[in-house]
Amino acid sequence: MKTISVLSLIVLFTVISANGQIAPTGNPKDFKVKTCLHSVGYSGAWRGQAVLSVDEFLLKAKELGFDGVMLGAKRPHVSLIDYDDTARQKLKARIKELGLELVCIAGYNDFTAGVDRSGIPNVEIQAIYIGELARLARDLGTNMVRVFTGYERPDLPYASQYAMVVEGLKMAGKIAAQYGVTLVVQNHHDIAVHHDAMKWLLDEVNMPNVKAAFDLWSPTMEGLSNEEIKKAIYTMKPYILHTTTADYEKLPRFRYESRQVNYEPLLPENRLVPIGEGYLDYKTFINTLKGIGYQGYIAFEMCAELKGGGSVENLDKTAKAFLEYVKQFK
Repeated sequence: MKTISVLSLIVLFTVISANGQIAPTGNPKDFKVKTCLHSVGYSGAWRGQAVLSVDEFLLKAKELGFDGVMLGAKRPHVSLIDYDDTARQKLKARIKELGLELVCIAGYNDFTAGVDRSGIPNVEIQAIYIGELARLARDLGTNMVRVFTGYERPDLPYASQYAMVVEGLKMAGKIAAQYGVTLVVQNHHDIAVHHDAMKWLLDEVNMPNVKAAFDLWSPTMEGLSNEEIKKAIYTMKPYILHTTTADYEKLPRFRYESRQVNYEPLLPENRLVPIGEGYLDYKTFINTLKGIGYQGYIAFEMCAELKGGGSVENLDKTAKAFLEYVKQFK
């Protein structure tokens, strides 16, 4: 009888257990709008932003009419420090009781942290942290963890930092596979943020449970045109399992130069606005996702200072505007 390696069993288990995590089919008829609210919007992370407890947030997502939730894996929400086995069982039961889907756990890693101290195994530390998030996800009833790559530091060549990300994702992916969990890499941090670089990165990692959480925000900030963004989605098609939306308005910035009695233009500041009111083209983005037969959720986050302030009332109003906006794609 032919034996199967432990790693092969892990990979097989990962593929079989990926309930709800289906790669784009290529058929627009398979697309369905499934909405997800990220808890970061009610975490108090930005000036004036209201803070809800995890249970208050779950009730809010249910009240507003979202299909699922995305829980931030840090305080004040689902931190590894605070959630032991008993707390995990209680939270899983509560999510089920409310009829919500826990879409994914949002991790907060940085594989290039500590590059200036080569004696500290920071890549291993990050991978172990993600592995613990995978165990948390399994315990709470989801099989997806959102992760990042790394911020580029001036201390090492880019290629060396890129290699750290590859190493870290491979290590983290192997640990996550033991729990039947898929890691989705968000195009957020500097390393491999461009879609061509991210495709190369995921091809190189080459693991069935390391995929992509591909958003519109980064390609827009990179200056890509609508046609280039559509092309980016098709480039990333084999990997896209999740996406998170947020819209922004540009506020111009200038620095006064007294010697020239003039102003030097600076990068504009982005401020969060209700979806559809900013300059990100979500109609093109979501319609292109529909065109490739995207199967994942469309998450919404309020992850910056929000127009109108951070009161619960204004946060709710903005979240409701998202739900109304995505109705046009059903």
